[in-house]
Amino acid sequence: MSRIGKKPVEFPKGVTITVGADNVVTVKGPKGELKQAIDRDIKLEVKEGTVELVRPTDQIRHRAMHGLYRSLVSNMVKGVTEGYVKQMELVGVGFKAANQGNVLDLALGYSHNIIFEIPKELKVSTSQEKGQNPIITLESVDKQLLGQVCAKLRGLRKPEPYKGKGVKFVGEVLRRKAGKSAGK
Repeated sequence: MSRIGKKPVEFPKGVTITVGADNVVTVKGPKGELKQAIDRDIKLEVKEGTVELVRPTDQIRHRAMHGLYRSLVSNMVKGVTEGYVKQMELVGVGFKAANQGNVLDLALGYSHNIIFEIPKELKVSTSQEKGQNPIITLESVDKQLLGQVCAKLRGLRKPEPYKGKGVKFVGEVLRRKAGKSAGK
């Protein structure tokens, strides 16, 4: 059995989990509602305060999806109860971030500013303190969407290995390389 898949997902009071037609799981909680389509072979058993996922056989395909869907349901439960927050830092001279609602205006060292539209499901805020790098804070109940948006933001200017300039996560440790003068 999958170590992850066989663990039951516990959910607190105030969260409701329903399995609809076509095996679509709906999780409602204080912060919002999320839906996820689950493979028709995987069965969900909703009990008092827990959800268990059961796979029919030990085929490779079923074993692979068992742990995956358990993690997705667990992430949905955590999202509607606590939510997810990611912070990104702009490292570089003249790098700036400003937001008007869900539209980010980024100055990342190119000849033009980048206008990046954030999906309406996410909340975005920017902050700039004197002597500190600009920080973009993204909040959402959907972990997958949040990660996708962060990856796209990071892809606008990936951190380079020599000076570390670019868009990175707060607390991320970058592997740095020695420059040309290191060989002398």
